[in-house]
Amino acid sequence: MLNVSRLSCVWSVPFCLLAIMAAPIAKAQSTALSRQLSRIDLGVSGVGEFNSTGSGTVNIDAKPTTVNLRTSNTLGALVTVRYIKSPWIGFEGNYGYARYTENFTPFGSPAPGTPLTGGVQTNASEYTLGYVAHTPTYFNVQPFISAGLGTIAFRPTTFGGQSLNEQARAAYYYSVGVEKAISPHFGLRAQFRQLFFLAPDFGQNYLTIKHHTSTLEPGIGFYIRF
Repeated sequence: MLNVSRLSCVWSVPFCLLAIMAAPIAKAQSTALSRQLSRIDLGVSGVGEFNSTGSGTVNIDAKPTTVNLRTSNTLGALVTVRYIKSPWIGFEGNYGYARYTENFTPFGSPAPGTPLTGGVQTNASEYTLGYVAHTPTYFNVQPFISAGLGTIAFRPTTFGGQSLNEQARAAYYYSVGVEKAISPHFGLRAQFRQLFFLAPDFGQNYLTIKHHTSTLEPGIGFYIRF
């Protein structure tokens, strides 16, 4: 008669061996995953949006007309995800948002100082990727520099956008700043950024001044490290 107890023991041996062999593999995988997650942080900052002014020449009624652009200053937000492999090797992705008004004013035609379209209220969204490097820590803060490129999407608002079209512009940026770790998983971040891009014309030839402009973005916020 078959001894059920002995049979159970025989069959349990391979499963025990598999469990013993799998344990180090699972531990190694868990350690590798933890190491990768520890290299990722999520930062959220409030930024000032200080836009430069400019001008260009367009044709209105077949007459060359100087059009000036004055973009309002405002506050915005910046969300950054970073992957830091080592102090000198890191990568980041940025999403920035701000709402401001593009004020176009012509001079010479049809009448001096007459607003061309009035202000164009716009939602501006930044999508950029870049390289980031950290220097050694000084006085308990760690400086960093980054640079990259991407695009800015300009979306005129429903009620203040003069019914103009959405438009995207290529953009590139640099930033310098410092970080201070409060705990292994939380810290503060302050930075200064500058974005460069071609001023939007929303697909209208009478707004195409071809002005290369920039936005200064001082910011402060926090980051969370996984």
